[in-house]
Amino acid sequence: CGSAVEREEGEVVARCTGGLFCPAQRKQALIHFASRRAMDIEGLGERFVDALVEFGYVKTVADLYTLKLDDFLEMKRRADERDGTTPETVKSGKVASKWAENLIAAIDASRDTALERVLFALGIRDVGESTAKTLAKYFGALDPLLAADETALQQVPDIGPVVAARIAHFFAEAHNRDVIAALRAQVRWPEGAPQRAADGPLAGKTVVLTGGLAAMSRDEAGDKLEALGAKVSGSVSKKTSIVIAGEAAGSKLAKAQELGVEIWDEARLLAFLAEHAI
Repeated sequence: CGSAVEREEGEVVARCTGGLFCPAQRKQALIHFASRRAMDIEGLGERFVDALVEFGYVKTVADLYTLKLDDFLEMKRRADERDGTTPETVKSGKVASKWAENLIAAIDASRDTALERVLFALGIRDVGESTAKTLAKYFGALDPLLAADETALQQVPDIGPVVAARIAHFFAEAHNRDVIAALRAQVRWPEGAPQRAADGPLAGKTVVLTGGLAAMSRDEAGDKLEALGAKVSGSVSKKTSIVIAGEAAGSKLAKAQELGVEIWDEARLLAFLAEHAI
């Protein structure tokens, strides 16, 4: 793909720098892109991804949105021939195509999404769901993020020099830019004004949720906390302000105790939310 394979100091694994274009990483990139927390393309699992890549139907994640029903049916026929199995048919003699129709419908359903999902789905190294959400809120739209250099990215809450460099490098790669341009022609998401100075009683605080909650899901709790100005993170560090520990909280609770981070149980969370009418 014209990219280098590099091994960073202190790391055992050598990584390809080709991003969204690299053939060596294509299958894993597609599986991640289609996953539930990313673009949520139901049914597009490893078996189908393997065949789509092997037979050349998909070279980048953007190619998923150009697939037609006949592509999936032809792919299945070729896979059956390769494996020496009899092609699936129904008694009427028609090709069994319901699975392919479901996949096309799932791909179409993913065309309307959110910027944070797209950023997470791109598979940028060290950009998990929390960081993707932070980037989407801080920049509000994709173009300002694409234009941001490392210095600008380090102004984003909880993004240090290493992650900033990885984000900047990813978006500077011409192949990745091409894939993103192709995605923008197929996928839609709302954009708005940057949200950089959160107001509310939790403004400037980083909160981590761990364990199960009885009254609501962790996602719902996270949304309510963000509405009150909090930055919700997935990991505990010295920068963490509060850890909310639900049932069966594990290692994150232990780390919070070790670091002396303030800990709330669910009852305190619910009281706080009620106090602020949210």
